[in-house]
Amino acid sequence: MILDVRVVSAETILTEAVDAYQSALGEHLLAAYALGSLAHGGFSALVSDIDLGLVLSDPISSRDARTIQAVADAQRAKGIELGERLSVFWGTPSTLRGELQGGRFPALDRLDLLENGRLLAGTEARAGLPRPSANELFITGAEFALEYLAGAPRRGRARRLRGWARLALRRADAVQEVRCPETLLARGVRRVTKLVLFPVRFLFTADTGQVGTNEAAVAHYLADREAPAAALVAAALSWRTAPPTDEPAATELLRDQTLPLYLYYIDDHITRLSSLGQDELTRAFTRWRERLVR
Repeated sequence: MILDVRVVSAETILTEAVDAYQSALGEHLLAAYALGSLAHGGFSALVSDIDLGLVLSDPISSRDARTIQAVADAQRAKGIELGERLSVFWGTPSTLRGELQGGRFPALDRLDLLENGRLLAGTEARAGLPRPSANELFITGAEFALEYLAGAPRRGRARRLRGWARLALRRADAVQEVRCPETLLARGVRRVTKLVLFPVRFLFTADTGQVGTNEAAVAHYLADREAPAAALVAAALSWRTAPPTDEPAATELLRDQTLPLYLYYIDDHITRLSSLGQDELTRAFTRWRERLVR
């Protein structure tokens, strides 16, 4: 099998990061896992993040967060483009079981760990960890969307939200990007594909209770005959590996279909959130909708 050299580079970044964490944490590090597209497939050197999951031994220490952050910062500071996309999730068996607070392993990432995590170092540490409920996955995704796509940070929640990505989506700019395709395109294909495909992935998780690759989420979305923006969603998936070469056509597609995609996603979630009695989140999504159509 011939490996893409960029994928090998991503694997090298993971290996170097794990080595650094083993040195910094010693026996406190039980296991390290590749997560995301480097675990379940679909990695794109153009747009994908490099997701690493760490399971530390109990008890959790007040020093752990500083150590995790310091090592991640040192790895990103090497100046390698892919290395700057390193995103680290971590916890202990007790925090992953929900018995104690701490760490950084939101629901969707915990599910990814359970279903797709690829052991890189240490010994298997997933036995007995519970699967997040469908409602937990859905609500966590809604909170994440508000924080990073709606420009509406919710007090006390930011540290718990997943960094699928350490998105590259600035909170204050996301609404403007939906409304102004020139602004969005100017910020690069990674930003474009994330802004278009995140709602598609959130809808997939809401419908199925699964993590879902971009490919699976897009296929699920396109199977819905009533869903708008099919051409844009299909194009965004292709742009993950081959950026658009016809910028005027891409601009026009984004102008015509990004807002309908977001309104479809938001209206879907308003209905679901209301049915779950999530009144605060329902109001936040309603305000988000109003900002988009203002």
